Amino acid sequence: MKQSYNGQAVPANGKAIGYSGGELQVPDNPIIPFIEGDGTGRDIWKASRRVFDAAVTKAYGGKRSVAWFEVFAGEKAFNTFKEWLPTDTVDAIRDFRIALKGPLTTPVGGGIRSLNVALRQLLDLYSCERPVKYFPGVPSPVRQPEKMDVFIFRENTEDVYIGIEWKSGTPEAKKVLEFLNNEMLKDGKKQIRWDSGVGIKPISPTGTKRLVRRAIKYALLNGRKSVTLVHKGNIQKFTEGAFRDWGYELAKEEFRAETITERESWIVDNLDKNPQLTIEQNAAMVEPGLEQATEDFKKTIYAEVKKTLDAIYATHGKGQWKKKLMINDRIADSVFQQVLTRPDEYSVLATSNLNGDYLSDACAAQVGGLGMAPGSNIGDGYGVFEATHGTAPKYADKDVINPSSVMLSGAMMFEFLGWKEAAKLIEDGIAKTIQQKKVTYDLERLMPGATKLGTAAFASAIIENM
Repeated sequence: MKQSYNGQAVPANGKAIGYSGGELQVPDNPIIPFIEGDGTGRDIWKASRRVFDAAVTKAYGGKRSVAWFEVFAGEKAFNTFKEWLPTDTVDAIRDFRIALKGPLTTPVGGGIRSLNVALRQLLDLYSCERPVKYFPGVPSPVRQPEKMDVFIFRENTEDVYIGIEWKSGTPEAKKVLEFLNNEMLKDGKKQIRWDSGVGIKPISPTGTKRLVRRAIKYALLNGRKSVTLVHKGNIQKFTEGAFRDWGYELAKEEFRAETITERESWIVDNLDKNPQLTIEQNAAMVEPGLEQATEDFKKTIYAEVKKTLDAIYATHGKGQWKKKLMINDRIADSVFQQVLTRPDEYSVLATSNLNGDYLSDACAAQVGGLGMAPGSNIGDGYGVFEATHGTAPKYADKDVINPSSVMLSGAMMFEFLGWKEAAKLIEDGIAKTIQQKKVTYDLERLMPGATKLGTAAFASAIIENM
């Protein structure tokens, strides 16, 4: 660990967070790096820091405090160090394990593809975690936004976000296409157009299982009713479909006593309702149209039913399965319409990278938009908590922007540290302020009778309401 990073001395009034036995070792005065953010990030950070410090002071009566340590990324880093993401910034986040960041500009025309993606990949922050729930009083485009209460776990390091692609017309693209068309696809009917740009979409059992493991652990710890594996496996069988299959494997391998899959629940419930049911009859109820199937397929389903009952009926039968965590799966496009029409049927969603990117924003839109949406990127022993919205440079330094995304991300950070009392004060303070209709311009214009506050005044109201 260094004495300084980016020329900034490490705070003398704080201690580094440790990590041992799979658990964070959090001192009463942890050093936490922060990235102020570009554009509106400056106003947001000033307001958010006041709220964070007030929450910690109120929750712990001065016995705990945060030693904030500024590190640099984005425009501020480039203007100072001629680098968008200095090595010292990554080193500081790695050394101190936790960081909080505002919105960052993505460089255009070269350089790092995305600073957010770069941080995730460099620190192996494999789980993007986004709670989406409604704060009463927030304007919403749906009739019953209070039904939305999901926690999204999005795989963060694989899929198309790995960023390996080749531009149309380049020698590199031609070389890849020659290999694919002339070698891998030479005996098939499919060919890729020769003027295509080409990207790759890797999804691995390693990446999938560690993501699903976090989702299941969270669901069990917080009394959630289900974990839904979201995928496009009906088309992409060996990537998206494998994500689904590996997720089910993980649930059965590591959480057998606490979980049941949706298909297993059908098998067990059928026997609960009719103890005289034969394996063949049960199979026909689980697999519609089985009577028209081949004998080999029938035998496969019979074997599945028997294996399931032999394995779990003693522990999950006679209604016991209803107390278990349900593991199911849904096709991605189906989930998009179902989170609109029946969001209360979903609780925890585990998704591949691209699906999770779309889905988390679509869910956030129902509860007030990205200005109200916190986010975190978690690895083993590491966590970077961030705004989910952009930099909105036209509003920079005007003291008007909604800081709730960063504030709620800070609440997630405190929860991650085990400082649950501070986290709750922040969430409750924001909720009460909104219920009083004291809000920033983005919400005020949609709330009849609301009082419009600037960013700083909104923070003051939250502190008063703690």
